This record gives sequence, C-alpha cells and structure tokens, in this order.
Amino acid sequence: MSEPYEHLGPFSDLVAFSEAARDRPIPLKPAEVRRLIGFDVEPRPRDVETHERWVHDGVDGEEVSWSVGYGPRTQAWVLRPAGHSGPLPGVLALHGHDSFKWHGKEKVADSPAEISPPLATLRRKLYGGRAFANELARRGYTVLVHDALLWGSRRFPADVMPAQGATPPPEDRWIAPESEGDPNDVPWYNRLAARHEHVVAKYATLLGTSVAGLVNYEDRVAAEFLAGREDVRTGGLGCVGLSGGGCRTALLQATSERIKAAVVAGMMSTYRGLLDRHVANHTWMFFPPALAAVADWPDVAATRAPSPLLVQYLLDDSLFSVEGMQAAHAHLQQAYENAGAKDAYVGQFYPGRHRFDVAMQDSAFDHLDQWLA
Repeated sequence: MSEPYEHLGPFSDLVAFSEAARDRPIPLKPAEVRRLIGFDVEPRPRDVETHERWVHDGVDGEEVSWSVGYGPRTQAWVLRPAGHSGPLPGVLALHGHDSFKWHGKEKVADSPAEISPPLATLRRKLYGGRAFANELARRGYTVLVHDALLWGSRRFPADVMPAQGATPPPEDRWIAPESEGDPNDVPWYNRLAARHEHVVAKYATLLGTSVAGLVNYEDRVAAEFLAGREDVRTGGLGCVGLSGGGCRTALLQATSERIKAAVVAGMMSTYRGLLDRHVANHTWMFFPPALAAVADWPDVAATRAPSPLLVQYLLDDSLFSVEGMQAAHAHLQQAYENAGAKDAYVGQFYPGRHRFDVAMQDSAFDHLDQWLA
C-alpha cells in the first residue's frame, strides 16, 4: 500500500498507479503549451475604446476597454508616471485569484476612487497595503492592469450561477436568486463565485478548453494591446503577479513571445509536491487537464528559457509544501542551465505566509529594471 493521503484515504494507491501509466515528459514549446491548455486562438483586442483619464498620486491613468470576442467587455487601466510623454517599457500587472472575484484590477491598482473596506483588508494582507501597479508606473513603466475572466468586469452575474447544496434541488431553485443574498454584498458574491468556478471549469472542458486556456488567451490579448501602444517601448514586455496572478504570469511567459521578463510570486511547486494537502484550495487555472500527463508546472514556467524569470517562494505558504517548492526551484535551475542561461533564472525564498509584500515587490521591480529598463 502506498503512503496514505488525507484526501484520498483508501484510494491513496491511485497516485503510484497513475504515475506508472503516465507518458514521459516532453519538451514544451509555446505552441505546445497553448494546445495543452486548450485555447490556441490568435489574440486580438477587438473594438478598443478609451474612456476617462485622470492624474492621481504621481500617476497618469487611462481607462480603456476591449472585447476578447465573447462575454462582457474587458475593462483595464493604463498607468504611467505623471507628466511623462515618451515611450516606456511595458509591464502587465496581473491580479491574483485571492478568493475575491468581485474586483480584479482594483486589487493591485488605484484610481482616484476610494477603495472599499474589503478591498483595503485584502491589500493589507497580501500586498503590504500597496497598489503595486501604481508604484511600478511611478518607477518608469507603462503598466496595464486588466480584469481576467471571472473577475471584475469579466465576472459572472450572481443570478446565472447554479445553486449549490440543495439535495435534491427544488425545481424552482436551480438558480441562486437575489433573495438568497444581496448581489452587491461583496463577501456573499465571492463565496458564490468560488463554487461557480467549478461549473465554469466543466463548461470549459465540454468546449474543448480549460479555465487556464481561457484566462491565458485573454492575457495574451492584453499583451497584444499593450505592445501595440505608442507609449510602450519596443523590445518586449514584462509581467508580474502573485498567486493566481503568478499562475497567469507563468502561463503568459510560456505562451507569448511578447514577454521578455517575468516575476512569479507565491505560485510555484512541482505537481507531485502538492500531494496531498495542497490541492483542494487552488484555482482551476493551476490544473489544465491535459498538462500533467506530459509535463510539470516548472516545465511551463521554463518553456521559453532563457527568457528571464524570477520566482519568489514563501517558506510558510499554506498553499504549497516546502519540498514541492524546493523541487520546483531545482527543476528551474536545471532547465535554465540546460538553456545556457543559468543567471536568467533567480529563485528567492522568503520566510512567512502567502503574500507579495513591499520588500518582495521592490525586488521584483529590480528584476524588471535589469531586463527591461
């Protein structure tokens, strides 16, 4: 009998059995990753519109929107140092999952609008209280922050989310009506949206794609928009994100030749290192169904080696095992050494819990400066 797994119990031997049947890992290329996650569609922002502009706290802001081809329009902010007129290096600041889908871009970026108490709490817990996208803009970048599928302007309305937990569900209760909660109550909406992600993952599977594939496609659309702006310097973009944003960063680094330097914070482990108590709390973005049969998560991050990559690990991160993070670090070191660019990958280990605090942000900005500025 294999070692027991808390969440598998009498089925713990499934791990060894499935590993024995698995294909040998294959070298990944961007097109292969796009195929594995299931949405290899040409990224093109459609019907781009510019809305309001503002100056706030040393940053020139611009609200823009576009269509990705389905669903509501993607809303985004472009941030630049106030008063700067020339082209600057471009960076995508990718918001995280955070079990907080009411907002997307607002979690990591500021406009002149006052932020809500739940958002302020999240910022303090995960980001050192700082809107890091604005700080990055003040540092000398054109920064794009956009809502990903499931978040903010791209979130699902509460009244289309199937009700959960009724056994059997009454005929008139397949939908979670407004009477079950206030659709403007942010914590209530976030709880409902957490359950609904499972439903979206099922629909994506039926459509031949995955949550990872859809989110990555929308991030590639955003990268195309940013790269095409006149106020963005040619030569490649940066991207950076924590947690779910780190997942998006790894996938964007792997699939888009637009990306020249990337920072993954709090989102790196081997898949084997997730077993057993580090599976249930992760987003479906981390589990493209076809990927694990032929590759590991560090293989995704290293797809475009020697493209520069910084990974920040948290030694007390409840979402990962230390062994899984250390194994991923060794895997990435070897991949970049094999690519003849061992210095282009840097792994940093920090004590403490899951976060992207000010010290980590500043180190991430230094990495982007090295390769972009």
